[in-house]
Amino acid sequence: MDIERLRDLVEGAAGCLVGLCTHDDLGETCAGLGLLDPPRQAEPGSEQGFTKRERVKWSLARLADEDVPVVAGRMLGGWLPAALDAATRNTIEDILWAGQGALEIPRRTRRDIARALDLDDVTVKPDRFMSLLGRLWVLGGDDLLAFWTESASSLRKQIDQHVLRNPGDWSAEDLFDKLGAIDSAGDARFARFLEGLASAAVVPDEDAQRRVVAAINSHLRAAGAELRETGEDGGYPVFAVTSTLAARGQPKNLIFASPSKPDIRIIDAINNDIEIVSNADEVLVFDRPTHEGVLWRDLQAWWKDTQDLPGDEEAKSTLYDRLLGSLPENSPPQRNLFKAYHHIHAGAVPRLPALLPEVWLHWDPKTIRERGPQAMLSFRMDFLLLLPHGHRVVLEVDGATHYSTDGRPDPAVYAKGARADRELKLARYEVFRFGATELKNPRNAEPMLRRFFTDLFRQFGVTPREA
Repeated sequence: MDIERLRDLVEGAAGCLVGLCTHDDLGETCAGLGLLDPPRQAEPGSEQGFTKRERVKWSLARLADEDVPVVAGRMLGGWLPAALDAATRNTIEDILWAGQGALEIPRRTRRDIARALDLDDVTVKPDRFMSLLGRLWVLGGDDLLAFWTESASSLRKQIDQHVLRNPGDWSAEDLFDKLGAIDSAGDARFARFLEGLASAAVVPDEDAQRRVVAAINSHLRAAGAELRETGEDGGYPVFAVTSTLAARGQPKNLIFASPSKPDIRIIDAINNDIEIVSNADEVLVFDRPTHEGVLWRDLQAWWKDTQDLPGDEEAKSTLYDRLLGSLPENSPPQRNLFKAYHHIHAGAVPRLPALLPEVWLHWDPKTIRERGPQAMLSFRMDFLLLLPHGHRVVLEVDGATHYSTDGRPDPAVYAKGARADRELKLARYEVFRFGATELKNPRNAEPMLRRFFTDLFRQFGVTPREA
């Protein structure tokens, strides 16, 4: 991530606080952005007061590099809408999105998609269509006065004339070219554009939504991606750009951090709603949206809310202890892997996929005694990472129970594990196995794990960066 460039943009936008705020509300506004509350005096007890400009400069000078993306994100979220023109907004978004990873969509694929689209399907509600374009592209003046006073050659006026007022003047390919969607837009911006075109916010008709999706997917799949239905909003389907290699569907009940078999009751079989019948405090169930994967910060926010904790630091430490405590005491290799993941990535962990331990993939109402202890091998995953774009990565630590019985090699046990492995891969989980021996010594394991996670995140477009 280009932190230096991002800092310049943040400092330029924050300069408008001088005109927007009084001395009394400047501190609250700075705090809302993630900046330190600036003092009013140059020194405690001094009669010489800071000007508003000096106070803003004081706060910006103390903004740590790792906090710059946070402040930039809050600016985008609406804290300083008047300070961000469309070009600045787009530049900030592009820098932030570049650190999140995006599926590559080649120029040829983009052009083929544009040629397949029918503008009539996406311009039924002109105001909604223009709102989408205004959120993602630089069109010109964004208010009514600017619309009437700006140059007749502005992109906003051209679209109004050639797409909305005179349908057929421009094709979708013409529009994409004018927007810069084909040749200059980043992959993340283009993907969001496609998701917007297929959304009910732009196309409030499900049949039309699905026509748009079909037209896009007929070419997007050539790039290894597709618009996939990931949920519903207000009765309309929601579509997101997802890798075609990713697992289908969205996690409904993420049951984890329980080494013992949870006692589950299905209370609504149609919706797959569940209830933990007994010992609910021994199992965690994450039930929030996972469209972009589950980052540590998402998990921490959920933990803070569900445990009613007062601060982030307490949430972070107690969650870490809770997850580590769920790992078997008799499996030091598993515990070493969990500790190493957090030690290797340190301050970058909040923006990385959470390493979820002891995740239950299957549930069987019969007891271990009825099924036999080896049945547990295919029920539970040692670790799961839910990555952006629908990728699910399983990490397994194979001890002696994966290939032996009572200390003796057992081909039947190994075959059962291999079959479970195949089933996971066919369900589009990425499975990576570690021998317990290579994780026994933390000093030797950490360099190996550092290389592994570097290669893994590079493959899936995850960029570790400080929170």
